Amino acid sequence: MARLLRFALLVILGLVIIAIAIPVLIPAETYRDRIRDEASRALNREVILAGDLSFQIFPAVQFTAREVSLANADGFGEAAMAEMAEMRVGVKLIPLFSRNVEISEFVLIDPVIRLEQNSRGNNWTFRAPDAPAPAPTSGEGFVRRPGALPFEASFGDVRVENATVIYSDASGRREITGLNLSVALPSLDGEAAIRGALTSEGERISFDGTLGSVRGLFEGAETPVAFNLGGNLVTATIQGVLPASEAFAFNGDVDINVPSVRNLAAFAGTELPPGDNMQAFQARGAVTATASLITLNAQALRFDDITGSGNLVADLTRTKPTLTGRLDLPALDISPYLPEQSTGDSAGSGGMPPWSEEEIDLSALGLVNADIDLAVGLFEYGELDIENVELAINLQNRRLDANLSNFQLYEGAGNIRVIANNRTATPSYRVTANLDSLNALPFLEAAAGFDRLMGTGGITLDLRASGASQAAIMNALSGNGEFGFSDGAIVGINIAETIRNVSQFFGTTEPAQADTEQSDTEAAETGEDARTDFSSLTGSFSITNGRVDNQDLAMLSPLLRMAGLGQVNLAGQSIDYRLRPRLVASIEGQGGSRDLRGVEVPVRIRGGFNDISVGVDTEAVGQALLRGALSNAIGGNSNARPEDVVRDSLLNAIGLGNSGEDDAEDGEDSESESRQQDPAEQLLRGLFGNRNRSSSDNSDEDDDNNR
Repeated sequence: MARLLRFALLVILGLVIIAIAIPVLIPAETYRDRIRDEASRALNREVILAGDLSFQIFPAVQFTAREVSLANADGFGEAAMAEMAEMRVGVKLIPLFSRNVEISEFVLIDPVIRLEQNSRGNNWTFRAPDAPAPAPTSGEGFVRRPGALPFEASFGDVRVENATVIYSDASGRREITGLNLSVALPSLDGEAAIRGALTSEGERISFDGTLGSVRGLFEGAETPVAFNLGGNLVTATIQGVLPASEAFAFNGDVDINVPSVRNLAAFAGTELPPGDNMQAFQARGAVTATASLITLNAQALRFDDITGSGNLVADLTRTKPTLTGRLDLPALDISPYLPEQSTGDSAGSGGMPPWSEEEIDLSALGLVNADIDLAVGLFEYGELDIENVELAINLQNRRLDANLSNFQLYEGAGNIRVIANNRTATPSYRVTANLDSLNALPFLEAAAGFDRLMGTGGITLDLRASGASQAAIMNALSGNGEFGFSDGAIVGINIAETIRNVSQFFGTTEPAQADTEQSDTEAAETGEDARTDFSSLTGSFSITNGRVDNQDLAMLSPLLRMAGLGQVNLAGQSIDYRLRPRLVASIEGQGGSRDLRGVEVPVRIRGGFNDISVGVDTEAVGQALLRGALSNAIGGNSNARPEDVVRDSLLNAIGLGNSGEDDAEDGEDSESESRQQDPAEQLLRGLFGNRNRSSSDNSDEDDDNNR
């Protein structure tokens, strides 16, 4: 028995000596060609072993090769698909006899891997010669099933050192450098760990993770998983389980922090429009994920200064990610995300700047598709504050449709819909609005910087435009709208006082009382303290190519009526508008003591937005004079003197005429009546009186001479 044991030991020792000696005694060149040929045949690519080779059998099957390269697929260039300075592979020998694979070493030193994709396919799909193309898959991918790993395995030293991975397709080229990766896998049933770091586009990214069981991963058992990502671009912590199922899925918690969305988008190859916004992003909550859907039940969300919570679902099955869900936001200020306002000389002096010719960048509309509902406590748009907003956002293929409904706005309510379409070469826009019971002064001041109208009322709008810049949009603006306000005032002018002062100019009223005997409001014709109260102010307008046309402005009050018409050229930033206020009651107590009912003073507002002038419309007065003179000359009293025709026309033009009654009186009655005329008529008679008498005297002398 002892002799048999010694013999067995000698046999084993001899086998060990042979296993050690064979790789040493057999030159590498004798098996280089064989290894190269078998590897090339298996991969259907040429394998080149240009450097030193070493091989051993005991105590582990160990193979080392230097300067190894793998040829690229046909149609993908001459550069090798993969090359490395050194490759080491070791498998323990004894465990192999019991179908237990223990990899003692797998190390790649300085590998360079080139991955390419074009219209013909990709270069990383390996197929044997004359093998048929793979059948289309169902899209479900790998199926986790029991028995998928019917062996035991462990990994010892598994590393990738200083790897470079280059990926290129029709959209461009991406490169990862300095990739270091290490894997710890004591057994298929134990916890596996991975750790590594890489550099891409100048950004260093680190990562590490653990997996409860590799066998559980492949065979469909519930498997704990954790992953951490670090770097300047993003930090993330993911922890949860892969539930027991055939398909890969994840249930767990996630905490993501992106210091700058702009930097992350640029890293991913997408440049966002210029600006200081789109920076910090944070999300913390529960996540459910599959290969096609990611659902986030966010306990806390933050984007720039916007915070909130809600549910989001990302569909990854389409050509671009599609987001759906609902968010609850205490406040949403979209002002930082609007195109920047242009600046110019007039802006620097406090006026309105010209419309910008700079192209508006709407590329952000193409990043994702979205169908999201938002409940917003305070919605801020420029200077506008809108409360309790229900906002529905639909973004499909670069077309944004935002609908604001059921909100409160400056004591009123309403709905607004905004559409921005960037699908065509020239972007187009549409805005519809229906606002009711607004407090006009704060609303108009916030919406348009207009602080001259007080009251309560509503506005409806339907506007359309197209263009790539502010200037182009204003030139193409079209649409219509109407407005109505009640129980308010026009601030900055006292129209009744203006009419009284004009009538004083013509001498039809007594002089105003001394300033000390009047209140500031009563004495003010224009200025911050002046105002014109009204019970109703209504109108409608149409817009064509940036020109707003209004023909039916109507203001009613117990004291006066006012009509208005004209144009506002938004594109050219100018206005030409006429107002025709007319008194319908006495202005006793407003600085005058005469009944001026019927008096009308046409007012013209015109000029550029930064140089608007307001004054009595002398053109309208002149036209009225001319019409009156011609009418009287043609159809009036043939015995009327020309100077009387002009006088009466001017009086009629400003609402102070006597309808020709004076001309119907005889000379004596006319003289008596003239002493009782209003000062305005006396003024006109005085202007023409001396000339009239002179003309009359000369005429009498001529008649005497003729006789």
